[in-house]
Amino acid sequence: MEITIKINGRFVSVEVSAEVADYLEQVKRNNRKLYRERQRYWDGREYDEYIIAAEGRLPYCATPEELVCQRETLDEILAVLSLCTDTQRERFLIYALYDFSYAEIAEMCGCTKSAVGKSINAVKNIFWKLWK
Repeated sequence: MEITIKINGRFVSVEVSAEVADYLEQVKRNNRKLYRERQRYWDGREYDEYIIAAEGRLPYCATPEELVCQRETLDEILAVLSLCTDTQRERFLIYALYDFSYAEIAEMCGCTKSAVGKSINAVKNIFWKLWK
């Protein structure tokens, strides 16, 4: 498999095995996910328990009140997802949990990129209607 990398400001095509290409794609997705996580907490709050642990701080322990709020939020999310079609739910969860792009999801599901976008936006609209 051929990939393109940037070396000293120039893009170079390199031949690698499928395993290496898959690993590089996973790294890219993880970096995108971490970048988005940092953007959500731009004011410096802790944004991931793993990062807190990696920095040598004690892991975060939720209070009983926070656990109840988390459970209520999870129940609300599951209620909204139960209103969606199986296709919408599957595409939305792949997008939200695994951070795949619309194109990657379209390739996995055998559909178009716009169909994936419509499915994900439909789920987002259901969330907004119920939470407003």
